[in-house]
Amino acid sequence: MSPEGKRTRGRFAPTPSGRLHLGNALTALLAWLQIRALGGEMILRIEDLDRQRSKPELAGLALSELRWLGLDWDEGPDIGGPHAPYEQSRRGGLYERTLDELRRQGRLYPCYCSRADLQAAAQAPHGLDSEGPAYPGTCRQLSADERESRAQRKTPSLRFAMDETRLYRFEDGIAGRLEYAGGSGGDFVVMRADGIVAYQLAVVADDIEMGITDVLRGWDLLDSTPRQLALYEALGAAPPRFAHSPLLLGADGARLSKRHGSVSLTELREAHGVRPERLAGYLAWLAGLIDRPGELAPHELIASFDLASVRRRAVSLPEDWLTVLTTG
Repeated sequence: MSPEGKRTRGRFAPTPSGRLHLGNALTALLAWLQIRALGGEMILRIEDLDRQRSKPELAGLALSELRWLGLDWDEGPDIGGPHAPYEQSRRGGLYERTLDELRRQGRLYPCYCSRADLQAAAQAPHGLDSEGPAYPGTCRQLSADERESRAQRKTPSLRFAMDETRLYRFEDGIAGRLEYAGGSGGDFVVMRADGIVAYQLAVVADDIEMGITDVLRGWDLLDSTPRQLALYEALGAAPPRFAHSPLLLGADGARLSKRHGSVSLTELREAHGVRPERLAGYLAWLAGLIDRPGELAPHELIASFDLASVRRRAVSLPEDWLTVLTTG
């Protein structure tokens, strides 16, 4: 159970714009182990808001790859559940209601800045690392007449007005105690000019509606946390417990990409014959859960799982990682 007495509920939420790679698999494994070790419920949600980049066939592939690895879930797009639908592209009504509530509070304002304007703002002090330069607040104080004039030339996005006087503190389950000034990242977009709801708003609305108590996700999303805490606060909802798993890097220390070889789960299983138990054991070793690589099914790791054992720093794949996985 969570500290608030709620049933422990976690989620894994892949974006079907590419095949799952080793870094995705590491995060999914850790998120699954955390919830299963707590005796909780696991939800699988497809984050396919951007329909131009998302592909239904990749969503289906993600589910089969996760099952191949040995992971399961209690609710999801393939098995249903009380919080269906589990695809963000089908949850627009929830997002509209959430936006309406924030409008009612006066927390949103239209932003008419062009991409060129935002690029020019890159010379301003940077805010949250994963979010780019801090938005300078150009459109926040526009008069009604100025907004009407700009609206004739450009469809605006919607931004959430951060409280610059707030200090957001939270205890990350892996990274430890952190704090961010409310104004450090600037006001952020909650709906794009093309009408697509932004990641920050969608995941908060979904996690509230689905009763998520624990969120374990990649380290690259750590800087999203203060913005999401601000949304939870505005919506009058208790935030989940957050934990951010270490990034998995190539042997050269760079983010995983095609240049690092066969890093997708599909390539590993089909082109190299990697066994799922071999991969699960290797990922557990990389994360710091076991002291040497070996063959272990995910369920064999539940009893000994300890979030405090997960490494806090990015992990680089050894040069011989593929040889180890394929030859054992």
